[in-house]
Amino acid sequence: MSDTTLVAAFLGLIEGLTEFIPVSSTGHLLLFGHFLGFDNPGRAFEVVIQLGAVLAILTIYFAKLTGIARAAPHDPLARRFLWAVLLAFLPAAFVGVLAHEFIKTVLFEAPILVAMMLIIGGIILLFVDRYAPEPRHEDATRLPLAIAFKIGLFQCLSMVPGTSRSGATIVGALLMGVSKRAAAEFSFFLSIPTMAGAFTYDLWKNRDVLDLSAMGDIAIGFALAFVTAVLVVKGVLDFISRNGYAFFGWWRITVGVSAMILLWAGV
Repeated sequence: MSDTTLVAAFLGLIEGLTEFIPVSSTGHLLLFGHFLGFDNPGRAFEVVIQLGAVLAILTIYFAKLTGIARAAPHDPLARRFLWAVLLAFLPAAFVGVLAHEFIKTVLFEAPILVAMMLIIGGIILLFVDRYAPEPRHEDATRLPLAIAFKIGLFQCLSMVPGTSRSGATIVGALLMGVSKRAAAEFSFFLSIPTMAGAFTYDLWKNRDVLDLSAMGDIAIGFALAFVTAVLVVKGVLDFISRNGYAFFGWWRITVGVSAMILLWAGV
């Protein structure tokens, strides 16, 4: 097994481990890729392996999502949930298309920015975990449409690498009175259209620089991201219900500070 394949496998594990917790999977991939010297034109590797994480969510929630889809024609609550996810998805889709080139060519190439955002986001997560208002919404499938849309606005913050898509949506939800467990679960549901849309758009934009010779490494990263994400999602809701988000805040700060030290040391 080549060194590149080992790095691809390691990054697949990192993607699956971090995608659905508020620590920024993209930030971790960019930092580890930088320190390990992993080069992939157009960031195609990161784009494709994230689809493995999307499939993990679809696998775990398949029965629930298909039940909602079947009920939608005659059940107003099912239709409202679908509208809520769509409304939450639209702001990031709009901003992502408009700012795609700047995000990929400028923000994604600034590891110092990633480290800073990990630290800042960690501090915010610690504060919100402790001082968020008393929850008024306990069911992720029954959030008011206005709250869902505002959560979508928070998701736009995740365009800055290191912020975290799940972190931004969870913080937004907590500030609007959504319970810790429901905030995480709605973030899971919102990840499906968001990440599927990002995958499709990125794949199209990078079609000219995709390196088909690296498909073996991408497949390994994809498979490990899928398996790891399944394990994480199955356990993370119970962990959050018992412990909240402080652990993830400290995780972010630790990784961000460590990255800062390495970058200042010229690594």
